[in-house]
Amino acid sequence: MRPTVHDFLGRSAVAQSTARLDLGAGCAVAIWHNHDDRIRYETPQNHTFSLYLEGGTGTRRLDAGGISGHPGAICVMPEGCGSEWEITAPFRFVHLYLSDARLRAGFSAIHDCDARLLDLRESTFAEDARLAAGLRTLATAATAGDVLLAETAVAGLIGGLARQHPQLRGGLTAAQLHRVDDWIEAHLEEAIHLDDLAALTGLSGYHFHRMFQLSRGSAPHAWVTARRIARAQALLGGPMPIATVAAACGFSSQSHLTRTFRTRTGRTPAEYRALVRADRDGA
Repeated sequence: MRPTVHDFLGRSAVAQSTARLDLGAGCAVAIWHNHDDRIRYETPQNHTFSLYLEGGTGTRRLDAGGISGHPGAICVMPEGCGSEWEITAPFRFVHLYLSDARLRAGFSAIHDCDARLLDLRESTFAEDARLAAGLRTLATAATAGDVLLAETAVAGLIGGLARQHPQLRGGLTAAQLHRVDDWIEAHLEEAIHLDDLAALTGLSGYHFHRMFQLSRGSAPHAWVTARRIARAQALLGGPMPIATVAAACGFSSQSHLTRTFRTRTGRTPAEYRALVRADRDGA
């Protein structure tokens, strides 16, 4: 696995992470402070969204003609895009890290469209009020350790990303995707098999798996797991016992739910329920 932008910064003798919030399943937020440094990101893993919170005029991107940053500047660094930076003055910035699978599956779900329509382009020191607002909210969430605020901000940020309109080849049609999604939601409390889903589209299990991943940016099993976790999150806002929540979402046991929930969200169901209740009480 290639290093992430976070990994490269972590190797610096100068850069310091002042806050970090892990949201599980390839998603994290970090606030950094850096000065008098030179950083090179070589084909990094994961997509990185960056906002300069304070300072930035002393930060130059060397491989882009030495252009300089400024407070409020936005940088979008898609996975695999290398870059080299020189920092000559202190500045503070927030990063959102998203795995390709997490980003594309989220985009497909939020926009109810083929994941390949995501139009994510590299950008350096851009002005984007919507992205800046989302990243500022993530900085606030990371500082406060507010998972729910961060999850809401990530969904809003992904929801605002642009769509392209290429001529798609392969994948599933919109009608097939809706049919599969509706069937999954109706059977989440049950065991769901690949052949059950493939039968809805008239494809073999093998071809359905390939076409689904093209269209959703996520394998069928991962997509179903994400839908189970989403239902569990909704049910954890109520009084239902966690063991009953597990059964209602198709998990074999409470421990199975707990393991999967922690992997996907960075928290146990009990911890997540406590966060929801604290947020509700605070409101």
